[in-house]
Amino acid sequence: MIRASLDKQPRQVAAMFDDVARRYDVTNDVLSAGLDRRWRRAVTDAVAPRPGERVLDIAAGTGTSSEPFAAAGATVVPADFSLGMLREGRRRRPGLAFTAADALALPFADGSFDAVTMSFGLRNVADPAAALAEFHRVTRPGGRLVLCEFSTPTWGPFRTLYREYLMRALPAVARRVSSNPESYLYLAESIQAWPDQEQLARTVRAAGWGQVRWRNLTGGVVALHHAVAVPAA
Repeated sequence: MIRASLDKQPRQVAAMFDDVARRYDVTNDVLSAGLDRRWRRAVTDAVAPRPGERVLDIAAGTGTSSEPFAAAGATVVPADFSLGMLREGRRRRPGLAFTAADALALPFADGSFDAVTMSFGLRNVADPAAALAEFHRVTRPGGRLVLCEFSTPTWGPFRTLYREYLMRALPAVARRVSSNPESYLYLAESIQAWPDQEQLARTVRAAGWGQVRWRNLTGGVVALHHAVAVPAA
């Protein structure tokens, strides 16, 4: 079984996601007790896609997160660097324009999109700051960024309980439902190592984004970070 390490070598991470693609959506649903659906709705509301807009959904996986943007009338580009995820997405959702893309070197022109969004993907990128700068490059001035990522629960006792779940219960459940349970050990470790809400906001600002703010979901288990593309100085 393929498992990525916390140095997040791109080939290793892509191969891990290739390996879990077939059961990825159902595994996420089980491990989050269905909360992933609520989080996806929050992302759609935050992006607020309008008819005719172009939306880049980076790390889109099988396209579950992309469908609501298309349903709202936007032109959505579901992009991922896992070819296994892209194959599974094209099989399930042939109406979406799946595109192979690396978050660190996007194959799009400057200012191509009205909004860029990434859900549960930035944590898997080798250089998140560089990826955020690349997202800024392909977003038009005044365009929107919405990041959905695991974060730090705000209430101490719940934070302790959540960490116990990550390191003990999550791997045990993954062994029952995932095609590659080892990859979910990496998931737990990467969440533990990820910066909190304020630290991520600082990284987003440093990449050139303005009006950076965040909203906690499920007590801070997940945070939505919003920002606006400002012209380069």
